[in-house]
Amino acid sequence: MQAESKHLNFYWIMAFVTKEKLFSKEFFFTYAYLLGGCFFFALGAVLFAEPYKFAPGGTYGLSIVFHHMFGWETEYSALCMDIPLLFLGIYFLGPRFGIKTVICTFAIPGFMRAIHHYYGYDPLIEDDALLSAIFGGIVYGLGIGMIFKSRATSGGSDIIAMILNKYTRISLGQLVIIVDCTITLTTVIGFDDWKLPMYSWIIVFIEGKVIDMIVEGPSLNKTMYIISDRCDEIGKKIMNDIQRGGTVFAGTGMFQGREKKMIYTVVTRREMAILKNFIAKIDPHAFVNVVDSNEILGEGFKSLKEED
Repeated sequence: MQAESKHLNFYWIMAFVTKEKLFSKEFFFTYAYLLGGCFFFALGAVLFAEPYKFAPGGTYGLSIVFHHMFGWETEYSALCMDIPLLFLGIYFLGPRFGIKTVICTFAIPGFMRAIHHYYGYDPLIEDDALLSAIFGGIVYGLGIGMIFKSRATSGGSDIIAMILNKYTRISLGQLVIIVDCTITLTTVIGFDDWKLPMYSWIIVFIEGKVIDMIVEGPSLNKTMYIISDRCDEIGKKIMNDIQRGGTVFAGTGMFQGREKKMIYTVVTRREMAILKNFIAKIDPHAFVNVVDSNEILGEGFKSLKEED
């Protein structure tokens, strides 16, 4: 499992057991995401990480080290580690991993074997380790993000972190970082090359950004807090021209002790630009705080029913 673990609450992921109706639209979409994610994960390992001896955490990272040191096939080594970890997780944490994690455990090495058979072991990008690390992070992130989007996890080293978390006071995120960074540093021991873990950390960083974008979506929506003496006019602009809603709060300024109004509203990037220009014209002294909103549920945005 990659160091993507630190980007999400893994108790939520592992405990989030879904029961899609067999052969329903949701069923096909969910498992298409799951298998697609496993395929991209396998691509990232075979085409970008393995040929350059990168080990970006997890059992697959450790298996890549074994592959170059002992000649063992990466997918088989990872499978041999993932199956016992799966049973350990069930024993210590309970049977909450679900069928999706079992599918991932076998689908990823299956896809890797197929890619090795039909493509081989050469890197997709020859003689450029940095570019391979960058694109490896993108492809890994796409794969793991799709797996998370299907409300699953590929298991692996995050299970070790969960077990340690249960018996220690160290946070889950810190444990995942410790476990994956330890695996990444094995490349120094195995190959005596300090550049390898640095390349692996590039993969981990880019991978995490891509995962966040896929799972949470790009930050297209903006939450705006507006304090102005002309809140009534701004409110009319929001409702009539931009056609959004909002909430007005009453407050007291700390500096002068004056009563003030504050508007809370959520808009898109384009709507935010329109509103900022309007506020700048009618009240240049207004106070505006803009916050990225990764997920907005409710009227005018994503339906709450989609989260059921």
